[in-house]
Amino acid sequence: MNQEKYVAYVGTYTHEHSVGIHIFDLDVERGTMKKRKVVNIMNPSDLLVSDDKKYLYSITDDGVKAYKVLSDGDLEPMNEQWIGGMRGCYLDVDEKNRFVFVGGYHDGRVSMLHLNADGSVGKIADGIFHKGVGRSAADRSSRPHVNCVKVTPDQKYLCAVDGGLDHVKVYQINYRSGKLKLADIIHCDLESAPKMIRFSKDGKNAYVLNELENSVDVYNYYVDERGPEFERIQKVQTKEKKDDNCSSQNMEFSPDGRYLYCANAGTTEMAVFEREEGTGLLSLLSNIPISGDFPKALAILPGNHHFVTLNHESNEICTYKMDYTRGYALMDGRPIKIDKPNCIYILRL
Repeated sequence: MNQEKYVAYVGTYTHEHSVGIHIFDLDVERGTMKKRKVVNIMNPSDLLVSDDKKYLYSITDDGVKAYKVLSDGDLEPMNEQWIGGMRGCYLDVDEKNRFVFVGGYHDGRVSMLHLNADGSVGKIADGIFHKGVGRSAADRSSRPHVNCVKVTPDQKYLCAVDGGLDHVKVYQINYRSGKLKLADIIHCDLESAPKMIRFSKDGKNAYVLNELENSVDVYNYYVDERGPEFERIQKVQTKEKKDDNCSSQNMEFSPDGRYLYCANAGTTEMAVFEREEGTGLLSLLSNIPISGDFPKALAILPGNHHFVTLNHESNEICTYKMDYTRGYALMDGRPIKIDKPNCIYILRL
């Protein structure tokens, strides 16, 4: 039987020696990554591939850039468009490739851009600046910072995670008019600094990672006649004991949806939770020390046997083999040197 082929796209900040998106050939059974080439682009701080696997969209200094994904995983440049504000930090696309949504950390803006029939990025459809003051007027984090934007599983709403204002704004998406309308606000705990949101594979639960509180809030998610409903049912800590040096940076589900991984920077650990299928509740499986400095991003490889961390400050990608029965992981192979890795997307060809 032919082994399935995968590629990994790694975005890097380009203010030092890196020049853009690194394309790796990925062996998911062995947990190995072999660099094939680098695609020049300025500061691809986030990237993803469309649901139909035809296009890759990336943040760039000038807005959003589109690439055609070729049969071997190589990238063919298409076009780029300005987003109407400062450089974004996160993006998402609806499953029918109608719009790309961008979150702005620097200016607190949520941008919505048309996608053309050929997959290229079109003009700005809508843009909303978050307003208000959060934790402390003297703290730079007190002003709006949109860390993450994520379309809900039912494709009806866009969640914009604002770490400066300690809440998640939920916008109704009007695909006909190309407009966003505020439908709800998830009020997170004071000074928790929400970082990102993820949904379970069955779409029944939402999980919000809090950067300063080092926690994950678990919500039941559903839509009724009043609109979207987020009911918090649990809070779990990504760090068992309070540590001011700890900063929760990223979280991802394993491909089978059974495990949730949360990367802690500062203390350099990986908290691994098991999700109960019926309730969506989390239980801590293990808090694993990992190598490197400031694991800003992570990915769990298909098959669930390996995970990788992108260590932003030590300029490397590290791979680990996970033992779920014993609750520990061991580094598998030498770190891959790469300047300022920031995000990763794994694609099955």
